[in-house]
Amino acid sequence: MARMNTSDVRHEFAEVINRAAYRGERVVLHRRGKDVAAIISLEDLELLERLEDENDVKAAKAALREAKKKGTKPLSQVMEEMGIER
Repeated sequence: MARMNTSDVRHEFAEVINRAAYRGERVVLHRRGKDVAAIISLEDLELLERLEDENDVKAAKAALREAKKKGTKPLSQVMEEMGIER
């Protein structure tokens, strides 16, 4: 995976985009030695979003199982327990 300084990317932006889009290269951008962002292909982004969606579905199913097992409380009760006023 390539790493580039953000100031260098400004001068080579079109080339960096082409590397990600056509070669599937991932480019990590850093500023003052700290990684701050990445340029990835649309294919990689779609994969990441698909994985996030799958994880969200798993978490939602687990939450529903837990709620069915342990029961639920009305929002007003939870807010009262947490000291939150309406």
